Amino acid sequence: MSALTRFLGDSPLRVIIKLLIVSLIVGFVMSAFNWSPFDVFYALRDTVLHLWNMGFEALGRFASYIVLGAVVVVPAYLILRLMNYRR
Repeated sequence: MSALTRFLGDSPLRVIIKLLIVSLIVGFVMSAFNWSPFDVFYALRDTVLHLWNMGFEALGRFASYIVLGAVVVVPAYLILRLMNYRR
């Protein structure tokens, strides 16, 4: 196995084919929503600036989002683990 194959995780040709397929799907979705790569970049930039301007309030809001999500995710995870444990 060559260093390039180890780095890519597969043969270079297969990686190129996979990237082309994913690029086609992402391009189709972005076109359907009328997004451009600059729109995505600007949205990411605005999000970072908004978080920066909010300061430590963002950290508190972030923690509350984690707790809110955990209320749903953790019980669902435990139920799924218990259901699979019986098998």
